[in-house]
Amino acid sequence: MAKEFSRSRRVGEQMQRELAELIQFEVKDPRVGMVTVSAVEMSRDLAHATVYITMLDPDKALEPAIVGLRRAAGFLRRELGRRMRLRAVPELHFSYDRSFEEGARLSALIDQAVHQHPDPDPDHSED
Repeated sequence: MAKEFSRSRRVGEQMQRELAELIQFEVKDPRVGMVTVSAVEMSRDLAHATVYITMLDPDKALEPAIVGLRRAAGFLRRELGRRMRLRAVPELHFSYDRSFEEGARLSALIDQAVHQHPDPDPDHSED
């Protein structure tokens, strides 16, 4: 089973690199805009791939970009089939990766907590 996991992980990593390049240079849909592929999770049987995306332009609407990517899924699958050596190219499912937003939100909360409760003994340092 460990071999299956490493294969799906390797395929996902290669697919992430290929999709990032395809989306950046080949997809011409203006709805997609500046999208990055942050991760690809493969199903165990390699039949499905969840592609996590983030938007580089925060002012750009997310939903139209996902619609544009779903519309380009057939093209992307065909190109992936040409670039990767797989018996069958997985079905692509696009999802917004909220981890960057969550990380920024948590970082802001930590900064806020530190500013509200400063160190009571600023001269105290660990040796």
